[in-house]
Amino acid sequence: MRGLVSRHIQDAQEVEWPAMSRHRATLTMIPAALGEAVALTLALPVSGDGQATAQRAIVDALDQALDARRQRILISQSAVNWVKWLALITEAMCTLAAIAMVHSDNRPSARLAMGLFSTAVAVCVFLITAHDRPFTGQFSVRPTPLLQVRPDSPTTEKGS
Repeated sequence: MRGLVSRHIQDAQEVEWPAMSRHRATLTMIPAALGEAVALTLALPVSGDGQATAQRAIVDALDQALDARRQRILISQSAVNWVKWLALITEAMCTLAAIAMVHSDNRPSARLAMGLFSTAVAVCVFLITAHDRPFTGQFSVRPTPLLQVRPDSPTTEKGS
């Protein structure tokens, strides 16, 4: 079982993460290692309530791993579409025009207010751009948490 979990994590790191960064990961197939782990768990003979409870808990944990994978892939395929960008830019331009009109009698205050608002818009655009594709770029999501729970990783063996 540990080997299957370790293989799933390794496949997630080496195959799925690069596929997610290229928007090529799909939900069409269950990862082989997780499928084998579920089959192995269900094939084990159960001879009591404790073992049945343990078996259900293992199947639930494997189902949670499959669900986490589904969520990662769905997030990797999402992006901010052009309609949202257009709405953000239009709203920013309208607000800048309104600020300019309100402060038209006082140019220094208009420059300051428009500068502050423009900076806020720029920060929002930067944040949206940085998090638009979570599996690519400098601010990308890494598989570090998965690697930390891998059964054969040095950090989990120290705690055992």
